[in-house]
Amino acid sequence: MGFRDRGLEIKTPEQIDLMRVAGRLVGETLEIVRAAVRPGTTTGELDRLAEANIRDHGGVPSFMGYGVPPFPATICASVNDEVVHGIPGDRVLREGDVISVDCGAIVEGWHGDAAITVAVGEVAPEIAELMRVTEESLWRGMAAAHLGGRVTDISHAIETHVRGAGRYGILEDYTGHGIGSEMHMAPNVPNYGRKGRGPQLVQGMALAVEPMVTLGSKRTHLLEDDWTVATADGSFAAHFEHTFTLTDRGPWVLTAVDGGAERLAAMGVPYGGR
Repeated sequence: MGFRDRGLEIKTPEQIDLMRVAGRLVGETLEIVRAAVRPGTTTGELDRLAEANIRDHGGVPSFMGYGVPPFPATICASVNDEVVHGIPGDRVLREGDVISVDCGAIVEGWHGDAAITVAVGEVAPEIAELMRVTEESLWRGMAAAHLGGRVTDISHAIETHVRGAGRYGILEDYTGHGIGSEMHMAPNVPNYGRKGRGPQLVQGMALAVEPMVTLGSKRTHLLEDDWTVATADGSFAAHFEHTFTLTDRGPWVLTAVDGGAERLAAMGVPYGGR
């Protein structure tokens, strides 16, 4: 493994393959959790499902014990106006809620990190549209990445899509990040900004891209648990994330179960997986 461009971690193909193992496990875990989201389920029950699947397949939850104070769970479960880092527990999901589930796993020392936002039963049309716009912006961001480009090419594509879709708030204080032998690494990947800036995109770089978008203001506040980030105006939020890398053929979405092949093809973007 080499390091260049202000401390960026550049992985070998073999190390990227190990990240794919961790990433696929995260993607499969999120699909299990998605299927379990329904009115009456608690966020703690979803957390137990995620932990069991990760450990049963030889992984270790990335989030458990992370940070100060130590994060106490396998997933972040953020409901409604909670944007990110919600702590799962005895909260019961109700019809019309939305829940962001962020999940990370370590396999043989390499990390995968991804998030989905899931509707609990039927949700209001404007909330469904918020989720659609946020997820689409994630894919637009990854599709904008190419070898020789710059990190903010991703940022600009995300912002352009969100701004063109309506009057949404894009969080600025929380960003995507580099990932590999650690969960959070250089560089930051903002969800807004001009293209053509930041570190150059090269083979062996892996990034976790994660737009966080609200129905109202971009301003947030931290709850008393010192983890949960909620919107300052109480508006609903959506959060989607994938870990991806670039090969000489195109993007490879390490945390998508199919590597991103179907979604990238629908966008007319070559699939870079192997």
